[in-house]
Amino acid sequence: MSRTDEVVDGIKRMILDGELGPGDRLPVEKDLAEALGVSRGSLREGVRALSILGIVDTRQGDGTYVTSLDPGRLLSPMGFVVDLQGDGSALPFHHVRRILETEAAGLAATRITPEALAEARAVLDQVDDILREPTVDHERFIESDIAFHRIIAAHTGNPVLAALVESLASRTVRERLWRGLHEEGAEERTHGEHEAIWRALAAGDAERARLRMANHLLGVEESLPRVPDDLPDDDA
Repeated sequence: MSRTDEVVDGIKRMILDGELGPGDRLPVEKDLAEALGVSRGSLREGVRALSILGIVDTRQGDGTYVTSLDPGRLLSPMGFVVDLQGDGSALPFHHVRRILETEAAGLAATRITPEALAEARAVLDQVDDILREPTVDHERFIESDIAFHRIIAAHTGNPVLAALVESLASRTVRERLWRGLHEEGAEERTHGEHEAIWRALAAGDAERARLRMANHLLGVEESLPRVPDDLPDDDA
């Protein structure tokens, strides 16, 4: 185990043992390095690694603090992993997304609030306006698509599930934009599928919500293998 790994493991152990909790300030550098049996240089490297992982936050002139340890923050690096995959590798990630979001829709159907339903309805109404324009604004459409799915994930009652959905769902923008630009009627179909999902949520019908979400994401999934490998970066 490298010295940096020892720092990461040591601070993690302090958190797990209750010596440090969310929002707590880490001991000063000299004391913490001595407690972990490492040099200050190794300590700094370990702290930087923990910062990238969202576990600690270094504030200039104030010290280093344990973050809220919120699942959304801790799981956000997964989105970076997805970003590094080429278009040809997108399908396995979408398989996972479909499984997670199908269950998310079922959970949300019994837990979503009237306020969240109204928010989702407003998003869909905005899409109606977008689709009525002479030239569809594809980027606005995709932003609304992401917002709709985010509302559902946020009301599953499971913050870990919501964080996983966020990491996967918001990283398929490139593929969905290609569909909108190159597949006739793709955005209208997507909007209709969203409407069906919303009606199931509004009815509190968990099984129908799962079915509608699975049907919607299967359609997206079937389009992914056709995304060309040489899609220009400025279309992303």
